[in-house]
Amino acid sequence: MRKKLPIGIQTFAKIREEGCYYVDKTPQILQLIDEGSHYFLSRPRRFGKSLLIDTIAELFEGNQALFEGLYAEPRWDWSQQFAVIRISFGKGVLHSRAELDEKIRELLAAESRRHGLGYGSASISGEFTELIRSLHEHSGQRVVVLVDEYDKPILDNITEPDIAREMRDGLRNLYSVIKDEDAHIRFALLTGVSKFSKVSLFSGLNNLRDITVSTEYSALCGYTDQDVDRVFAPELPGLDRDEIRRWYNGYNWTGTSVYNPFDLLLLFQEREFRPYWFETGTPTFLVDLLTQRGTFTPELGQWLTMDSLLSTFDVDEMSSEALLFQSGYLTIGSQFKMGARTEYTLKYPNLEVESSLNSALLQRLTGRSSEPARQAGQLYRLLQANDFAGLQAMFTAFFASVPNDWYRRNEIAHYEGYYASVFYSHFAALGLDIRLEDVTHKGRIDMAVLFNGQVYLLEFKVVEDAPQGRALQQIRDRGYADKYRARGEPIHLIGVEFSRKQRSVVGFEVETLG
Repeated sequence: MRKKLPIGIQTFAKIREEGCYYVDKTPQILQLIDEGSHYFLSRPRRFGKSLLIDTIAELFEGNQALFEGLYAEPRWDWSQQFAVIRISFGKGVLHSRAELDEKIRELLAAESRRHGLGYGSASISGEFTELIRSLHEHSGQRVVVLVDEYDKPILDNITEPDIAREMRDGLRNLYSVIKDEDAHIRFALLTGVSKFSKVSLFSGLNNLRDITVSTEYSALCGYTDQDVDRVFAPELPGLDRDEIRRWYNGYNWTGTSVYNPFDLLLLFQEREFRPYWFETGTPTFLVDLLTQRGTFTPELGQWLTMDSLLSTFDVDEMSSEALLFQSGYLTIGSQFKMGARTEYTLKYPNLEVESSLNSALLQRLTGRSSEPARQAGQLYRLLQANDFAGLQAMFTAFFASVPNDWYRRNEIAHYEGYYASVFYSHFAALGLDIRLEDVTHKGRIDMAVLFNGQVYLLEFKVVEDAPQGRALQQIRDRGYADKYRARGEPIHLIGVEFSRKQRSVVGFEVETLG
């Protein structure tokens, strides 16, 4: 039987009382509570963090009726109820330290009133301390502290470093109380999008266990494949199950892969595959930063990084991999243990992110918002027809159409990888099956595209002026096609040469095998 889709609902009671679909997360929640007491969890936006916080609050407050039929109902001691302090920075945008301090005082005052307590310490840290201790004293139980969107005041001002630092210092003043009052706290959880380095926001708060990349909690937020088949079975008829996976599955934090709930719920409502999650927050700041840093976009789908770099995030130091990973545009593809260190390979989680992010990057790489979108259909039709002369003409015209003033003002245009990045992002924005630097027995191919029952092998070279034919010759000499012959499909070898002087395609050679 079909149920109500809980689109935009972050309240556990509302989901349960209105008969909405609900994926039971109480097995992992009980495991969290049994294993420890102080946690931190980072997940991208719209991944169900607020619902998780609300579910934990209802559990500790002893609202048994809401958990009827769920895993926790027969396994939780309902005779005990705990006072819960809930702090969320999800509403509104704060623009100064003064506004932040005022907001914190409002939140603490609201919690004091909700619990029937007095209020009035001189400092913010003193107010928070007084609230925790008073609740412990009045209830006879250590309290629960739940903080949602803990980092939003900083992220809202990330393009204004001075203000962001003020926000960071103000939040550190608040969160430091959690460690100091450890004796009075039964359970604490902080959730947000980013993971700030411990030496900045979390200095002194070293009793938090970071479960962001803990294998057993990879699916604490989000829907697994099993959840989709079991809970949302009534919504699946009429939708291609493999396409659902290709479009939306793939987010991974070293355990079970998950879907973004927002995407699936909108898909089930609209019955159409679209980038629902991406459209709710185009990453302008991230795209600008990646472009300024001359990021080679073909690397994004197979980015090697160390574990330490994934948490190297602060106002003064924002690594590209940390930004991409924490914001959800890249996810963990694999990991390799090296003694005390771990190397991660990051990848796009799914088709939605790969296509949408490359569309956004392409606009920034060329300084044009409409031209790449207009040419997407043209590129697709040219590939369908194997019109290689048309492909050459399209890309030659495209590079020629980029204003000289844009080249002059943008340092990235001087990098050799710029031309290949633009070429690659055109294909990736279409959502085609692209294999980057696919390893063969004699080397690595720059780009392999599998499309329409055919294989396209592309090699890129940058020359000063005139074409030299080195790109196609390398494909031949190194036998890049050998790996694909067993597919029994036509194989097209395409050598592309870009002129650094002319800022355009000057060589485009094609050879078709079998």
